[in-house]
Amino acid sequence: MATFIMKRFLQFIPVLLGISILVFFLLHLIPGDPALTLLGQDATTEDLERLRNVMGLNEPLYIQLWVFLKNLFQGDLGVSIFQDTPVISLIAEHLPATIELALLAMVIALIISIPLGIISAVKQFSWLDYVSMFFAQLGVSMPVFWMGLLLIIGFSVNLNILPSFGRGEPLFEAIGQTIKTGNLFYVVDSLQHLILPAFTLGVMSAALITRMVRSAMLEVLKEDYIRTAEAKGVKGLGVIIKHAFRNALIPVVTIIGLQFGNLLGGAIVTETVFAWPGIGRLVITAISQRDFPVVQGCVLMIALIFALINLIVDILYAIINPKIQQG
Repeated sequence: MATFIMKRFLQFIPVLLGISILVFFLLHLIPGDPALTLLGQDATTEDLERLRNVMGLNEPLYIQLWVFLKNLFQGDLGVSIFQDTPVISLIAEHLPATIELALLAMVIALIISIPLGIISAVKQFSWLDYVSMFFAQLGVSMPVFWMGLLLIIGFSVNLNILPSFGRGEPLFEAIGQTIKTGNLFYVVDSLQHLILPAFTLGVMSAALITRMVRSAMLEVLKEDYIRTAEAKGVKGLGVIIKHAFRNALIPVVTIIGLQFGNLLGGAIVTETVFAWPGIGRLVITAISQRDFPVVQGCVLMIALIFALINLIVDILYAIINPKIQQG
């Protein structure tokens, strides 16, 4: 297992390097001049040139890339042009909110999708199957921003039971406060702010995972060892959970890992709709301001997390099916 993990980790390093170079060149293709954006339309040519020299924008692109990579591997993501704050500090400030949102969205997605997918496969062609697949198709088809606006209209504007924007106290801190004081207000307030954006973000993932669970379960339920288990007297949930679902986990784990990465990236739209102070909203603000260091840092952080999730998924493969370690 240690050798398998080491091999996967060594493959992870060139992936990270390639992502860094790709992000650098893609961002430099974005039209607009950061110096002009920072100083405004009334800036003189001399002021613009002076700022470009300070920011290193007049250097050849390969030198800018070298400086960027050298600083990156020293843990320096640069300084925000507009906020004059280290990018790593901005990311550290906003990333926990995005991770909290993505984690709750994934929990909601799994609570919905796994039971629906299993029931849909076991009761194939029944009304339960048709209802589950209708939900899955609906979830895949709905744009995230549209779903968010519908929830805001329904639960915030019409029913007035949930806040429509902003973040309450971080959930883990709220849990700590509740344990300390015995007052549930902190957790309730945090969840009230979380539930609408998390549900909005989780619905599409729930739909995709439902379809994958159903498909994987249908394949496994046709296998000979399932019939053998039933012939030996294993019935009901014993066959479904112990034999069928466990052997259907590899494709399911794949889609769960990919969807969690997508939740971090897809949170950009959700955070904008709900004014959630996460890394996605930070990216949108930085793009509008042509704040290249912040955009680079945020995109690299999301890519790094995505790559780490793929690494974790590979390790889970080996745990679920030890034969994979031999590959």
